[in-house]
Amino acid sequence: QGQLVESGGGLVQPGGSLRLSCAASGFTLDYYAIGWFRQAPGKKREGVLCINRSDETTYYADSVKGRFTISRDNAKNTVYLQMNTLKPEDTAVYYCATDPTDCTGGYFQDWGQGTQVIVSS
Repeated sequence: QGQLVESGGGLVQPGGSLRLSCAASGFTLDYYAIGWFRQAPGKKREGVLCINRSDETTYYADSVKGRFTISRDNAKNTVYLQMNTLKPEDTAVYYCATDPTDCTGGYFQDWGQGTQVIVSS
């Protein structure tokens, strides 16, 4: 049984940056599309963005386009989420998940435990 572990969250001021990591063990991430999702307090979980097996990015949330970038390092079996120009509305628990197809099919199956991001002055 494989495992996904998110890390890199924390407390930052508006306009700041964070880089989140999604590290896999027990399986190879380059076989999957990897999506980032987030859930803010009192709100439904939403998709943020996704990277497919060809390193192409799909944005699920227009609000992060131009600020968030997803990338993968297959040698490290890790996917990253670089978050710049953070806003208070980005505050949420961030999750990564695997999809055995692509970023558009909605077949995310395995999820990490999440890492908390708080953007506040």
